[in-house]
Amino acid sequence: MLKTSYVCENCGNVTAKWYGKCPSCGAWNTLAEQEVAPEPAPSPKARRAPARNNTQTVEQSKALRIDEITFQNDIRFLTGLGEFDRVLGGGLVEGSVVLISGEPGIGKSTLLLQICQFVGQKARLLYVTGEESISQIKLRANRVGVDTQNLLVLSETSVNKIIPEINTVQPDVVIIDSIQTMYDENYPSSPGTITQVKQATMQLIAKAKEDKVSILIVGHVNKDGAIAGPKVLEHMVDAVLYFEGDKQHAYRIIRAVKNRYGSTNEIGMFEMSDDGLTEIEKPSERILQQRPKDVPGNCAAAVMEGSRPMITEIQALSSNTTFPSPRRMSSGFDYNRLSLLLAVLEKRIGLRFSSQDVYLNIAGGLRIDEPACDAAAAMALLSSYKEIPVPEDLIVMGEVGLAGECRSVSVMDQRLSNAARLGFKRAAIPYHNAERLKNAYGMEIIRLRSIFDLLRLLNAPKKEE
Repeated sequence: MLKTSYVCENCGNVTAKWYGKCPSCGAWNTLAEQEVAPEPAPSPKARRAPARNNTQTVEQSKALRIDEITFQNDIRFLTGLGEFDRVLGGGLVEGSVVLISGEPGIGKSTLLLQICQFVGQKARLLYVTGEESISQIKLRANRVGVDTQNLLVLSETSVNKIIPEINTVQPDVVIIDSIQTMYDENYPSSPGTITQVKQATMQLIAKAKEDKVSILIVGHVNKDGAIAGPKVLEHMVDAVLYFEGDKQHAYRIIRAVKNRYGSTNEIGMFEMSDDGLTEIEKPSERILQQRPKDVPGNCAAAVMEGSRPMITEIQALSSNTTFPSPRRMSSGFDYNRLSLLLAVLEKRIGLRFSSQDVYLNIAGGLRIDEPACDAAAAMALLSSYKEIPVPEDLIVMGEVGLAGECRSVSVMDQRLSNAARLGFKRAAIPYHNAERLKNAYGMEIIRLRSIFDLLRLLNAPKKEE
């Protein structure tokens, strides 16, 4: 007989009855019902088993020294999209299970269908669709130019019928689109519930590990942007990728938040067009092409996305407000970090941002998490407040502390090298970074000790060309 329990979709906590508010994480209306089969009780004979049986069990599970363990090198499939391979850590690993999540219409199905053309040259693929018909898949394949004969399409939602088809076809790569439409016939709940998502994923993972089949799973997101379904789903798979971007804009960013075979800091950038997704190999150049000239409120900064240095543009706008509580908005930049910078600028320099509406934006749809862009954000805020444009050939890097000091950042040589390649002539960096710098890459290095140096640099007269 099946028992009923309630699982929080936000944190995965299990309770015996329903609550409006999760007792673990405090989220409202996140408890979903699931049915679980009770575990069978051990037989009396097993409970009275003699101690000598334990010795046999220990012999079956023998621990090995670390130097005795041997394994084969991971076999990877190149997908044909360098940006996607970068995020995966060098390609799709044989026998791995990758979960790709994103908002509806962002391009997940298009991306997976595009890689079939390249992977199909050397491997056999099975595309399982639970949301579209095979004719709709054919129309999209014609649009993005996929015509490989090694791609098989199956329209099915029952995982009990998908597994036998995998045994028959014996593909190297399986694409499941999407996991929320799959269900296990052994469980009476409807597709998309926590029980069905978990059980279907467990069967697919077992198949991937048993037959060394690489499986790509498409996952939906909820209204908060998190992957729909149980939180344990992210722990079960080998890699979790988020496909980000605004459907109204062409840029798309794929980011790894979990990867057992590579770094979790890498990102890949794509551009959506009529022919599908096109990878952007040099995102810094693409972002800086549209940078406005002689306009106050924008400053260039260098960020590290995994092993790749990227030059991005930070835009700021401040204007007088007539409301008692000024407005603060940030896009791609941490809101709490923006509040901290505004407090430091007002306290240390005396600028009245408390009477200003402030907006901060990261151009290109990027999201910046590292504090190395504090100085550039502060420079953009100063530029907008003072109505003085930041010189186009200047790039600013550094972390800003509560005392207004500029602290050093890591991997400065790679940041400066990329900035020099893109034509920047001057770099304002923390004083401690400048002392340890090995190569200036032909750039003029300006040493920053505090935000007062940023203000003096902004007010300095322009050099005549």
